[in-house]
Amino acid sequence: MNGTYYQNPTFPGATGNMPEMNNYTSNIVPISDEGNLPMEQSYIENILRLNKGKLAKVYISFPDSVNWKDKIFDGTVEQAGRDHIVMSLTDGKWVLIPMIYLDYVEFNEKIAYKPTNIKK
Repeated sequence: MNGTYYQNPTFPGATGNMPEMNNYTSNIVPISDEGNLPMEQSYIENILRLNKGKLAKVYISFPDSVNWKDKIFDGTVEQAGRDHIVMSLTDGKWVLIPMIYLDYVEFNEKIAYKPTNIKK
C-alpha cells in the first residue's frame, strides 16, 4: 500500500504557490460627497447605494420556483453590490437578494439620482 498517495498531491506544472492578490482592483464606483455618479455609472447598484437607508419594496421573480414565483421584500435598503441587495425587513429579518432576480424597486419618497458629466 502506498502511504503517500493521499498526502500532498502534486500536479504537472503546479508550483504550489498561490497567485498574488496585490493587483486586485475594486469594482465599486466611488460616490462623491455630493452623491453624484458619472452618467455612464448609473447602474442599479449605484442608485441603490445613493438611496441607502430608505424604505423600499423590492419586487423579485424566481422563474424556476413553484413556491416563490413572485415575492415582495418590504424594508430598508442597507447595502447594494454589483450582484446583490442587502435589506433589513420590516419583520426584523435581514435578507441578501441576488440582483439577477430583481424586477424593480419602489420607494415612497423621491429617489436620489444625480448623474453628472452630462454632455449637451
